[in-house]
Amino acid sequence: MYLDKAKKEEIFAQYGKEQKTTDTGSAESQIALFTYRIKHLTEHVKQNRKDYVTTRSLTQLVGKRRALLDYLYDRDIERYRAIVKALGLRK
Repeated sequence: MYLDKAKKEEIFAQYGKEQKTTDTGSAESQIALFTYRIKHLTEHVKQNRKDYVTTRSLTQLVGKRRALLDYLYDRDIERYRAIVKALGLRK
């Protein structure tokens, strides 16, 4: 499995608001987790063009991440800028 418990804890510790492995609820940690999953699914869809179920799941994940980014943008612009820079989402 590409995303096990240890990998999730690593993502939460690196990008979470409180830098703890149990920080699963902060917007930053959720955005980082969605980004990791999006990258993985993008590679899968590139290899399997006709996998429409995965394509739909990928689209839903991108929408969820966009909603969380919009939330952060409205609430705290500094946190938004920090997570976008850390993940390299904008060029």
